[in-house]
Amino acid sequence: MARLHLVRHGETTSNVMRRLDTALPGAALTDFGVRQAVRYGLENRGIIAEHPQRPAVLVSSLARRAQQTAELISSVWEVQPRIVEGIHEVQAGDLEDRNDDEAHGVFRDVLDAWYSGAPDTRIPGGESLQMVYDRYLPAIDELAATYLSGPDATDVVVVSHGAAIRLVAARLAGIDGKFAAATHLPNTGSVELEFRDGLWVCHRWGATRAPFDEAVDEPLVVTDDSVGDNPMG
Repeated sequence: MARLHLVRHGETTSNVMRRLDTALPGAALTDFGVRQAVRYGLENRGIIAEHPQRPAVLVSSLARRAQQTAELISSVWEVQPRIVEGIHEVQAGDLEDRNDDEAHGVFRDVLDAWYSGAPDTRIPGGESLQMVYDRYLPAIDELAATYLSGPDATDVVVVSHGAAIRLVAARLAGIDGKFAAATHLPNTGSVELEFRDGLWVCHRWGATRAPFDEAVDEPLVVTDDSVGDNPMG
C-alpha cells in the first residue's frame, strides 16, 4: 500500500545553535545536514522501488532547509521535487531566532498546552495549533487525494519540520499526545502513515514501530537529551 512519509529536514546552523528558526526562508543545511539528506536518499531507495510504474512523489516546504534536503534526496532518487505551501514549521512569532532558556521554556509551555488539548493557545506573536492545522492539513488532504488513493497510488515523501510533523501526524492518526510529545524526531527522522479506507494509520514514528506504547512515562516535552533539548525536533 502507498504511504505518506513525513521527513524532518537535515541539520541546520540554527539547530546547532538551538535557535528558534521558523520564519521563511530560514537557515541552510550544515555540511552534516547535507550528508544526512544524501544518506536518507540512499537508505530509503526502497520507497522508489516500491511502485516502479509510478515513482514516489517528493515535496518540501518553502523553507530553505527543507528544499535543500529534498533536492539532495532527489539527486539520489532521480525524481523531481516540488514545493508545497502550508507545510512549514510552527511559527515562533516573538520568540523567533532566540536560543535562550526563557524562549525555549515559553515555546515548550505552548506545545505542552497543545498536546494537552488546548489548540487555541497561541505562541506570543506566532501561531496557535489550530492555525497550524488550518494551513498544513489541507496540503496533506490534497496529496492524499491525488497520490495515495486508487489503482495508481504511490508513496509521497514530504520534507517538513519536526514540531509540525509530530503535531500533524498525531492529529491524523489519533496518536496519544504524551507519546507524540515525548517521541522527538532527529534530523531526517520520519513518521510513516498509510491512508486506508479514509483513515490514517501510523506504522512508524521515528525508530518506533506500531503498535505504540501510549503509556509513556515522560514529561510532555522532553528536555534532557540531544534531540528533545531542541523543541523543533
